[in-house]
Amino acid sequence: MNVPGLLPTVVEPWWKFPYVWMVIAGPAIVVVAGFTTLWIAVRTPDPVVAEDYYRQGVEINKTLADKKLMPAQSGRNHAATPSDDVPLPKH
Repeated sequence: MNVPGLLPTVVEPWWKFPYVWMVIAGPAIVVVAGFTTLWIAVRTPDPVVAEDYYRQGVEINKTLADKKLMPAQSGRNHAATPSDDVPLPKH
């Protein structure tokens, strides 16, 4: 049954269609990025937090008596106040 004006269609293999590769490319890029991230994470582990982190935090709080390092709650509005009039931070 040949219909005049219609050409016979040639069926090509799936890999010859560019849209197929566009659909496959997205997930393939994500998989490659995932393995790259895994490789970076295994190759360069995160540094360990200091063993005495709590003591270091307490020491930092002791140094906050300086006006420049004072917490905002007790140090605000005292930027132009002379250092003799600045209240000490509450512990």
